Amino acid sequence: MTRDKTPQNLHEAGFTLLEILIVVTIIGLLMAVVGTQLVGRAGTARHDIARTQVQQLESALAAYELDNGRYPTAEQGLMALVQEPQSDPRPRRYQPGGYAKHEMLTDPWGSEYFYEIPGLNNSHSFDLYTLGADAAKGGEGVNADIGNWYAGDAP
Repeated sequence: MTRDKTPQNLHEAGFTLLEILIVVTIIGLLMAVVGTQLVGRAGTARHDIARTQVQQLESALAAYELDNGRYPTAEQGLMALVQEPQSDPRPRRYQPGGYAKHEMLTDPWGSEYFYEIPGLNNSHSFDLYTLGADAAKGGEGVNADIGNWYAGDAP
């Protein structure tokens, strides 16, 4: 005697379409609420990362200047922190391994940091900055420029 393996009552076999739609709707609503909060924080987090990277690059430039008696030229740029410049003026005591990793030269939005020497915006002899999320001068919030001439929590 063979037994039929199909359930006798098909209504007990699984979830109904209505139950699945309700669960999908609830998950969608939760994702919308959580997603909007995360998107806002992602922009702020990138801004904070950029601020930290500017400070780290500024420290690396200070170490370069301490070892070599001068900052890299505008032509040598920030790449001088990653690999020893081959153009004049050549560094006197370049650190083996450099002063920064190549990844640090790119801001969280994928643009390279700007390095200008002589600097115009601060008491330093160089300006180091990124244009923020919008990659345009000026802006507010996550679009604000971030440079080494800003103090504390200023944009």
